[in-house]
Amino acid sequence: MRDLAKWCFRHRTIVVLTWLGMLAAVNVVHAGAGSAYNDNFKLPHTESFDAVRLLQRNTPKASGDTEQIVIAAARGRVTDPAARTRVDALLARVAAAPHVSIVSSPYAPRGAGQIASSGRVAFADVTFDVPSNKVSAAAAKRFVSMVTSTTGGGVRFELEGQIAAEGEASGGTSGVALGFLAAGVVLFVAFGSLLAMLLPLLTAGVSLGTGIAIVGVLSHVIDMNSFSGQLALLIGLGVGVDYALFIVTRYRQGRLRGLTSEQAVIESLDTSGRAVMFAGIIVCIAMLGMFALGVSFLYGVAIAAAITVWFTMLAALTLTPALLGFFGTLVLRRRERRALREHSLADSDESTMWARWARSLQRRPAAFAAVGAGAMILIATPFLSMRLGSADAGSDPASSTTRKAYDIIAKGFGQGYNGPLQLVAQVGTPADRAEFARIVRAVADTPGVVGAGPITEIRGVNGRRDVALADVYPKGSPQDASTTELLHEVRGHVVPAATRGTHLRVLVGGNTAIFDDFSHVLSRKLPLFVGAVVLVSFLLLMTVFRSIAIPLTAAVMNLLSVSAGLGVVTAVFQNGWGTSFLAVDKTGPIEPFLPVLLFPILFGLSMDYEVLLVSRIYEEWQRQRDTRAAVAHGLAATGRTITAAAAIMILVFGSFALGGLRVIELFGIGLAGSVLLDAVVIRSVVVPALMLMLGDANWRLPRRLARWLPHPRIESTAIEGDRTAARAPRNPISAAPKPARTTP
Repeated sequence: MRDLAKWCFRHRTIVVLTWLGMLAAVNVVHAGAGSAYNDNFKLPHTESFDAVRLLQRNTPKASGDTEQIVIAAARGRVTDPAARTRVDALLARVAAAPHVSIVSSPYAPRGAGQIASSGRVAFADVTFDVPSNKVSAAAAKRFVSMVTSTTGGGVRFELEGQIAAEGEASGGTSGVALGFLAAGVVLFVAFGSLLAMLLPLLTAGVSLGTGIAIVGVLSHVIDMNSFSGQLALLIGLGVGVDYALFIVTRYRQGRLRGLTSEQAVIESLDTSGRAVMFAGIIVCIAMLGMFALGVSFLYGVAIAAAITVWFTMLAALTLTPALLGFFGTLVLRRRERRALREHSLADSDESTMWARWARSLQRRPAAFAAVGAGAMILIATPFLSMRLGSADAGSDPASSTTRKAYDIIAKGFGQGYNGPLQLVAQVGTPADRAEFARIVRAVADTPGVVGAGPITEIRGVNGRRDVALADVYPKGSPQDASTTELLHEVRGHVVPAATRGTHLRVLVGGNTAIFDDFSHVLSRKLPLFVGAVVLVSFLLLMTVFRSIAIPLTAAVMNLLSVSAGLGVVTAVFQNGWGTSFLAVDKTGPIEPFLPVLLFPILFGLSMDYEVLLVSRIYEEWQRQRDTRAAVAHGLAATGRTITAAAAIMILVFGSFALGGLRVIELFGIGLAGSVLLDAVVIRSVVVPALMLMLGDANWRLPRRLARWLPHPRIESTAIEGDRTAARAPRNPISAAPKPARTTP
């Protein structure tokens, strides 16, 4: 690491030009090739996926997405001649739109059930021959505009469905701009220097620009969901700024102790740089751990995030020292530069405030550990009652067409009409058709069902059997627990009982069923995923720190941080705590992919702070072999950096939650809340208190295991030579003799 620092510092022009050249080259390629994100959502071996496959195989034109055009008459009835003329004209245009295969008009002979009893509300189902992920964002916007712009003449048109939601989705670029701005404010407050503020932002910007472009190019080769780039950008922005911050902070500390620019760069990479490298590796491991879930559509997300984090780590270890070579003392405050000119050198890296806090922990570590851990457990408690499921369009922003359509349907027909269950079966004979009709009636008579639509029969292609479809409408909304219970009742008891003695296989599908199956698949595999990530991280930390206690403590504390973050999400978005303050107007279940995506992100970010803190403690312990002094010094020296890094993360993640979309709000509040609790409670209180309680047991590793394990060094290679000189007694909290200088 010292050789890398020395080379990057002395060849800083080459390093900077290489990064800029790579940034330009990959973005030129990306601009020419574009992206090929593919929301290839598959859930093999689930009933809802079998229903989709049946439609795709037998009746391709009916296998795609189904949108719902909602019609509301401001006065009179939707069957009035003037209103009907406007509706028929719109449905004719929709029928001619690309990929539209079937339009079910409420005025058709079998469409009476699509007109509310009041006569003022109706809906038309629009079936596409492709799933929603095959419709481009531009085409989705045109479709939404075609429907909603027709409103007038006393008739209102709104649209609900996956394509409608895609047509109104925002790009999220404002979140990136706000994130950079928020990070800049924190950096300026922390450093008091404009160039010191700009350096981490420049490093993060170059690495993100390179990583995201490479992800876009790779989307032509690897299946990646459309949100892969956005999620990778969110993670990369946070860790990219933080990694550069860690190294710049250590560089500034070295300069204030009198080191030359080159010596300070070498020391910063030899210490904080090692911590950044191991932290980045752990984040990549956590993201790639999503492969353990066996859900293919998450693989691209994992790869995109890991690539972006990898580039931010490389930029922190190469571009940051090169830029420091150009900036020199300009990353210091004016008074700090003046002190250097006057040879008034700092004799410690410690913050006075954090030194006082470290002394408080030393006096009562058990009490602080108990209170901190108890508070985290209390905050995490709502997580135990988390209910996974997809929030319906009733949780969309009030101004969106999907929310307006949802509210109109709920008022005119009932909430369950926004998310029907779909019965699907192959029928080849009149007897099959009669059996299917009998099964539909049996499901319609189930408590909790308020109605069933007409049976639609679609002719099979290529000699395959025909397919019969029927919608069944629950009493509750798609996100209600009662709807999930009804789905399980229909699948587990009603349909099996009704089909007993027949050869007919009736599948229960539809969006509500798809998301329930998704929740079940992820819930079943989540323990394996968590276990794999925790185990690999444990082994890596055990290898690095030559300890059993440190990786065990890190694993438990990181899991506690993640649980607390998910507890906050559950409390706000499911239980409704603090919704008025956060402008959340409707509660509901938590999206099933949220724990899966939040866990690796939060576990990796928590490990960043763990590695930074414990590596500094380990570095001091290597010098003195005094655990109490090492913990106090490590906390006093890194507390300010960790809290500044956490503040950046909180503001970055919070800025992404300002778009008004519930899913983004879930991620923003979950990430920001967990990082806040991790930095303030876990790293500042619980971890150092536990290390003080464990004493020398922190550094014990069975001899046989120690001989078997490799020994990568996270501490500076200069420490071994300094250890003898540093063994003289000193108080790590007080102004003490200046530590030994590191020379290249």
